Amino acid sequence: MSLDQWTIFGTLLLTLVLFITGRWRYDVVALLALLIVTLTGLLPVEQAFIGFSNPAVITVAAVLVLSRGLQNSGIVGIIGDWLAQLKGGIVIQLAALTSFVALLSAFMNNVGALALLLPIVLQIARSKKIPASYLLMPLAFASLLGGMTTLIGTPPNIIASSFRESTGAPPFGMFDFSPVGVGVAVAGILFITFFGWRLIPVRKSKSDNDGLFDVENYITEVRIPEKSPLIGKRLYEVTEFSKTQALVIGLIRGSERRMEPSAHTKLLSGDVLIVSAEAENIKKLVQTTGLNLVADKKIQQADLDSDDVTLLEAVIMPNSVMIGGTPRTLNLRGSYGVNLLAISRQGKLMRQRLDSVRFQNGDVLLLQSHVETIREVVERLGCLPLAQRDLRLATPKGQMFLALGIFAAALIASATGLIPVQIAFTAAVLLMIVTRIVNLREAYESVNWPIIILLGAMIPVGAALETTGGAQLIADGILLISSQFPPAFALIILLIATMFLSDLVNNAAAVVLMAPIAIRTAQGLDASIDPFLMAITIGASCAFLTPIGHQSNTLVMGPGGYKFGDYWRMGLLLEIIVLVVAIPLILVFWAP
Repeated sequence: MSLDQWTIFGTLLLTLVLFITGRWRYDVVALLALLIVTLTGLLPVEQAFIGFSNPAVITVAAVLVLSRGLQNSGIVGIIGDWLAQLKGGIVIQLAALTSFVALLSAFMNNVGALALLLPIVLQIARSKKIPASYLLMPLAFASLLGGMTTLIGTPPNIIASSFRESTGAPPFGMFDFSPVGVGVAVAGILFITFFGWRLIPVRKSKSDNDGLFDVENYITEVRIPEKSPLIGKRLYEVTEFSKTQALVIGLIRGSERRMEPSAHTKLLSGDVLIVSAEAENIKKLVQTTGLNLVADKKIQQADLDSDDVTLLEAVIMPNSVMIGGTPRTLNLRGSYGVNLLAISRQGKLMRQRLDSVRFQNGDVLLLQSHVETIREVVERLGCLPLAQRDLRLATPKGQMFLALGIFAAALIASATGLIPVQIAFTAAVLLMIVTRIVNLREAYESVNWPIIILLGAMIPVGAALETTGGAQLIADGILLISSQFPPAFALIILLIATMFLSDLVNNAAAVVLMAPIAIRTAQGLDASIDPFLMAITIGASCAFLTPIGHQSNTLVMGPGGYKFGDYWRMGLLLEIIVLVVAIPLILVFWAP
């Protein structure tokens, strides 16, 4: 191998290790890889940021905004309400839920489709006494299966289309992925519905009943006795609260109850403070201040609600500003007006000091905030409420049909080849903004910027893999291994390799790395590149073995109470089924 090839392979190995370990966020890792290949001369400086102008990047951003527009239209909520009222057992529920989320995922962001149904599924689990773990993982997997079926269903399909165009061929059409994708999705959903869910461990948690959190275990009432040294002091002056990591979330004075009292509240004799803290810290607080525990008082979540203040369970979304931060660095109470009462990770209540916990994608939080601002707080933090609450005013029917009409027009224009997909969907975004279906703040917030940075940075890295001959070297290895077998064997190798890669890293990154190899392999066999690109796009949507392979898997991990090793139990068989179904379909529809 040449020095350039050693450099690119070393860079990719470092990138994959950092992706897998999760020490740095994937967009930061992608930028690091881009800088390495640029500074080492593998990529001309003037081409370093050419990836951000790639049509695939523009299309992905536009699809994310359009997904928000469809969400705002209210049509999904109407169908979701119908699903919540559906009669029947777990098989009927799974058939309806997985089919619907797959349909949604064909035309909008996978994570967005899953997020819309997550509160509804939790409500169904509670009302029908079904473990949430039986429903949530199938829902996440179905969102990935649905993304295989259209060009805009998932970023890997858009990226593969861009690579096809770079070879001089026209890009894939809107429904070119459907013959293979629909067949695989149907087979996968049938497996999940009738058999796969039985392989999922029962992870019963409070979410199957009234919520993930049992507040009486960490929220306590303490009374200020007569002649207490705290009398006359303001809350912010009592340093013992901060020293013991105790958060005052309520005050009872006679018949008056104040939730989230001001830091300037002056304490009086007989005041009862509602305090959130660990049992050991409550003990220290009582010992150092002389406060009296209110005996035989069981705190319920209803006790922490008032006309002005409410509690909300919410899960951290993949694009949340909270990821990587702590309650202290984010200053949740001061900057957002919200109290963090508890954190649940993988279905288990975290007992360590909350101020020092670094938030992760999929963490479930118990938040307390004002009723009139809870919607804004949830959106600003990038969290998804786990209760089916109407956080948006009812949408007029005219606006609902307008949103659907704009989306359908963009779909038809791009599917018929009248307008390139990136232009059609950008125009649709503009129309949704002008017609106020989506406001500017929502448009910018709906774009998953880490994904955009990842794509813009990794596309040039993939080009460096090609120009250094690294892709050709790997392709030669695949050709050598498959030379003793029919040409379809090379497809199988590429599909399995992409599956494995997508279980460990972001699926968009997996396609960026595998597409040049797939193209070189096809050229080595003197065959069409199309079946090979189809193979890697199917493989990229098969992140079924781990919770880190796709954001949908991570999103359900907390509410479902799953452990890391739970995913492969159903996911391994599902990947085998995908392999068995996809290869014949690719050969039928795409082999020359």
